[in-house]
Amino acid sequence: MTTGRRHFTASQRLVHWLMAICILAMLFIGVGMVSTVMPKHLLLLAIHKPLGIAILVLALIRLGLRLRYGAPALPADLPEPMKLAAHLSHYAFYLLMIGMPLIGWGMLSAAAYPVVLFPGVALPPILPQSAGLHALLWTAHVWLAFAFFALILLHVAAALFHALVRRDGVFAAMAPVPAGDDRVPADQKAF
Repeated sequence: MTTGRRHFTASQRLVHWLMAICILAMLFIGVGMVSTVMPKHLLLLAIHKPLGIAILVLALIRLGLRLRYGAPALPADLPEPMKLAAHLSHYAFYLLMIGMPLIGWGMLSAAAYPVVLFPGVALPPILPQSAGLHALLWTAHVWLAFAFFALILLHVAAALFHALVRRDGVFAAMAPVPAGDDRVPADQKAF
């Protein structure tokens, strides 16, 4: 659903930027977590689990906001392959933002490890204990993390392209603080 606005709503922008911080932190924590056996590993693991669940909750909130408020239309002069790439990348983001935490939760469940949100509060397992399933989900989690990182790099490159090269308002639509009038002039609305 597209709207006649030039910008995402304030709540959509807030959740976007909050998630950006959480996801980048999660990727770096994940890399640090699997690359050390030092005592820091346990600290990183203790951060990784609740942060993953927080990302899942934020992703569901973000999806609800997107369904409720839609998104500003892409520029009418944007080439069709770029429009398609934008739409497909957003589907991929939602799949990864929701799927990665669920896969992680399932992976821990299959290994009989609790997902501790904070001391005294743990989530129930969502899958039965199974070494084979744990290994499969661990592999999927790792490879999807690489795909997620690549998608983020493409997303940042596209945002910079829209901001610095095309200067078409796409970056401004999600900027933390949008500038100017939010209404799209009638002669610039996409059909």
